[in-house]
Amino acid sequence: MRSRGYDKRGGAAVKIALYDALLVLDEHSVDLLDLGRALSLLKQVDRRKSMVVELRFFGGLTLQETAEVLSVSENTVSNDWNFAKTWLLREMMQPS
Repeated sequence: MRSRGYDKRGGAAVKIALYDALLVLDEHSVDLLDLGRALSLLKQVDRRKSMVVELRFFGGLTLQETAEVLSVSENTVSNDWNFAKTWLLREMMQPS
């Protein structure tokens, strides 16, 4: 029973880093302006999630360090990070 729930929620999905995911996209369609635009939109949707991206991706902080800076749990940072990566990639792949 548990394994069904695991698979249903993407448990078997391959996890990749945001940077690696950006490399998968067409090199000509991804640039810092696209990332900046998407990050600005994310900041409007959820400021904490955008801060997580800034601290983790640009600042190089670990989950634990990011949690300490934001005064939240590591689980919260992990959830925010996963959501933000997916959200940013989706935004960056949409035509301008």
